Parts: sequence; structure tokens; C-alpha cells
Amino acid sequence: MAVSGIISAILIGLVLGVLGRLVAPGKQNIPIWLTILVGIAAAFVGTAIARGIGYADTDGWDWLEFITQLVVAGVGVSLAAGMYSKGGSRKIKH
Repeated sequence: MAVSGIISAILIGLVLGVLGRLVAPGKQNIPIWLTILVGIAAAFVGTAIARGIGYADTDGWDWLEFITQLVVAGVGVSLAAGMYSKGGSRKIKH
């Protein structure tokens, strides 16, 4: 993979991760690097789902593929926020 491919994957991951945080319910206390990773994974998984079902074979912008990626990003951000908060240290209030 070329450097431009890596940079574009990070940018797409950032955009999808941020949009996923917007559509996910509640507040997500996850760092930006985890948001980017979830967004990159959502881009790959959403594209795989769209191609597997067969609605990502159009010329130009695929809105259904993008919506699929966005839904996967929202679910991924919710899951990551749940797992990240349980795995990190917690402050105990007395």
C-alpha cells in the first residue's frame, strides 16, 4: 500500500469514526485514535457487506454503501466505548 493509500484510509477512518460517534447513542469516552481505528474497520466491513449483498456495483458515489459503513461505524463506536470504559481504570467515588 502506498503512502497516499494509508493517508486516505486514515482520513476516511476519521470521517466515518466521527460520524459514527454522532449517530451512536450516548456519550463515548474513547480517544481519537480508537475512533479512527473503528472508522477504518467500518469502511472495510461496510464495503464488504455492500459488495456481498450486491448493491455496491454502481459508478460514482454509492449512497447505500456509505450508509452501511455509517451504521457499522455507529455500532463499532458503541461497542468500543463500552469495552474501553470497562477495560480502563475507574475512579471510585466514596
